[in-house]
Amino acid sequence: MKKLFFLFLLLAHVAAAQEVSIIPKPSSVQVKPGNFTITRNTTIAVKDKADRKTAEFLNEYLQEVYGFQLDIKKKGKKDYIRLSTGKPAAEAKDGYSLNVTQDGVAIEGETHAGTFHGLQSLIQLLPVEKSASLVIPAVAIQDAPRFAYRGMHLDVGRHMFPLAFIKKYIDYLALHKMNYFHWHLTEDQGWRLEIKKYPKLTEVGGYRDGTIIGRFPGTGNTNKRYGGFYTQEEAREIVKYAADRHITVVPEIEMPGHASAALTSYPWLGCPGTGPYKVEQTWGVFDDVYCAGKDSTFTFLQDVMDEVMAIFPSKYMHIGGDESPKANWKVCPLCQKRIKEEGLKDEHELQSYFIQRMEKYLNSKGRTIIGWDEILEGGLAPNAIVMSWRGEAGGIAAAQQNHYVIMTPGSHLYLDHSQSQREDSVTIGGFTTVEKTYSYNPVPKELTAAQAKYILGAQGNVWTEYMNNPAKVEYQVFPRMSALSEVLWTAPEQKNWEDFEKRLLTQFRRYDLWGASYSQAFYDVGTEVLPAPGNEGIMLKLDGKQDLGKLLYTIKGQQAETPYTGPLVLKQTSDVTALYYKDSKLLDSVTVNLNFNKATGKKITLAEPPSKSYPGKGAFTLNNGFINKNDSRGSEVLGYAGRDVEATIDMGTPQEISSVAVHAINSNGAYVYPPKTVAIYGSADGKNFQPLGTTDTVSETAGPKVIMKVDIKPATARFVKVAIQNIQTVPDGKPGAGEKAWILLDEIQVN
Repeated sequence: MKKLFFLFLLLAHVAAAQEVSIIPKPSSVQVKPGNFTITRNTTIAVKDKADRKTAEFLNEYLQEVYGFQLDIKKKGKKDYIRLSTGKPAAEAKDGYSLNVTQDGVAIEGETHAGTFHGLQSLIQLLPVEKSASLVIPAVAIQDAPRFAYRGMHLDVGRHMFPLAFIKKYIDYLALHKMNYFHWHLTEDQGWRLEIKKYPKLTEVGGYRDGTIIGRFPGTGNTNKRYGGFYTQEEAREIVKYAADRHITVVPEIEMPGHASAALTSYPWLGCPGTGPYKVEQTWGVFDDVYCAGKDSTFTFLQDVMDEVMAIFPSKYMHIGGDESPKANWKVCPLCQKRIKEEGLKDEHELQSYFIQRMEKYLNSKGRTIIGWDEILEGGLAPNAIVMSWRGEAGGIAAAQQNHYVIMTPGSHLYLDHSQSQREDSVTIGGFTTVEKTYSYNPVPKELTAAQAKYILGAQGNVWTEYMNNPAKVEYQVFPRMSALSEVLWTAPEQKNWEDFEKRLLTQFRRYDLWGASYSQAFYDVGTEVLPAPGNEGIMLKLDGKQDLGKLLYTIKGQQAETPYTGPLVLKQTSDVTALYYKDSKLLDSVTVNLNFNKATGKKITLAEPPSKSYPGKGAFTLNNGFINKNDSRGSEVLGYAGRDVEATIDMGTPQEISSVAVHAINSNGAYVYPPKTVAIYGSADGKNFQPLGTTDTVSETAGPKVIMKVDIKPATARFVKVAIQNIQTVPDGKPGAGEKAWILLDEIQVN
């Protein structure tokens, strides 16, 4: 009988353990026998005003999700939720302890923020079904964050969102224990913050006369006036709302670029001879920048920042500094005079002068600037914090110079990228899964332990070119925000993807409770094309969460549905359909079209590796038989910035060749251009190559995709070298003129 009793306790303990599904994962969780039930009779006990605000947050959550609230008192002897904050130690990291017994819940924070974070863990112990009585397991949790800066960004310049949604977005941050909200308030497409001294910034710069339809360059224009702005009173309301949730709002006022809306409002801010200006209706990078040669420009920006600082108490002021073309400065007599007078080398150092001058002013007001990693160019401002978005190189360089860094690499933390390989809504492109976001470590391996201390944390960025409503924003950020929260909070040795997957299933149910839109790409069948043994054909690998459901496949014209047991070896053009079932319900299906030619699956080498921003799956990306049907910038393209490309294919045996086709992407607004020329060479031994043909003409265009085909007089070769010439720099008159031009390659076909 005793054995049965202890077995019952063990089973109860295991059942309780299964109920603990907290994201981000706490440092330590001990599950104990028993539970506690929160009912309408439960009281919340608090000691001070700050903890009372935390209690009010809990009541707001309970009311919205479960339909009831609790009394808040100074004491609670039984059936209580006790919130208390100790006297913060100098080294306090906003940690907390949470203890649940049969009598009640006790949360004690190192700081008031720590107590608030402890409450978020309590919220995640609550059932994911609506109920009037909420049973939670008995636990003892000790927890503290890994990083001091745990942020999310939101761009309201391209598309603006109601005040109610900004508050909801802040609540999402709070529920994930994040503590910084980066509010991107000015853009080429709209100035969104009221500045009383310069009312035209919002009266004129807050509105545009239309918006492109579809992905850039677009299929048309709405021709409808669009815009709006937040009053200073509304901005203060947001600051207070966030502060009550222990979140700091970091405002961003872009300079010296992304200034079209400001220049349209006050044209005298631009360089002589430039203009006329307009609030932009499309996306990209524009030459309209503040004139660095006029002192009046700096007076204007100082006046603006005075009003911004009066609204936002944050010690951090974000001043942008990214994607600022130098074309106007190069021909501006005032800017050239400034370069000469200040002893600067070039326009890059002029940008550094611009940033440092603004930094000096903001430092004099007790503030610290944050800038995108372009502020490194020409010399870093003395006290600036760098947000590293173009990969990690900028962050590494800044940390090695003893500057603080916030990591925001586009490869992992740009949440405007597609989450699904088969995204059915318009996004900016790219492909960043929740697993990829979860895999990120903000501390690069290149840094020493001393340098690593300069990594403050990381941030997810949400650019809204293709998000014009709150539901789309939610769809783009979830579940990747949940993954990022664990990246920022949890020690790397405690992170585990398989464990996170299980907790994510519960998190999906919380999203449903919140009424949030979210992507279910987590259930997508993953597909990966790999070289087959001996470079004879290709292997197609499928991944469909087999531990949660059932994965089947069919090959068109060959077989019915067959259980997937391992990679499929294919040696001819094939259409493979994968089907993923969970509980007999079809959750996803995908058909992979693999097109064979003489080069498919063969050994391929590159003279130089691609950019770290677009590494694809290595050289094999170019002859794996998978051809993108759209402007995908994910794992199926290789990218080179300002560099030529040379690929050599070993076809195994001599082959007769009649043509070679290169598939590339053309997206000028993103600095992406077709090759200047494509030249083909053949060889019998891989050493001595003979020219076979060349072209500088696009032979086929399909949306953003282009094909450059070289027709060859019948020739025989075992080795085929494809030399692809980059135009090197973005042409004058194009967005980003003078910047490095990108080549994004999809496939090389040999016939």
